[in-house]
Amino acid sequence: MKGPYSRGHKRKLSSEINVVPFIDVMLVLLVIFMITAPMMTQGVQVELPKVTSKPIDNPDDVTPLIVSLDDSGNYYIDMGSDEDKRSPVALDELGSKVAAIVAEKPKTPVLVKGAKTAPYGDVMGLMSTLQGAGVPNVGLISEPPNEG
Repeated sequence: MKGPYSRGHKRKLSSEINVVPFIDVMLVLLVIFMITAPMMTQGVQVELPKVTSKPIDNPDDVTPLIVSLDDSGNYYIDMGSDEDKRSPVALDELGSKVAAIVAEKPKTPVLVKGAKTAPYGDVMGLMSTLQGAGVPNVGLISEPPNEG
């Protein structure tokens, strides 16, 4: 007679975990990451989109300071003067001139007018120089896309 407490032939419980499915999943993930990791570190050539944007509100009594960068890597400072009389300025000299202007008139908006083909490194160097000169905010000037 076998009751609920009898010591008959009981199956022994196994306390081991089957890790084979876990290893399979980890190997698949390893292969996926090995394939996709090189794609994440390389850049992709893209043409940046042209977008319309809302004009910046500018009070009438404040003339913005426009720092220009041409496609040859030359920097120019323009604060309402004739564009024909402008001459290129070195980047370190540009930083000291902008710092003096911003110290004199702290509310002066600073705008960057960069050529479409200007090297990205030159634009980043200009932005870093403006930040070092004490400019809190820098605006970027763009042209609206051609309609039609």
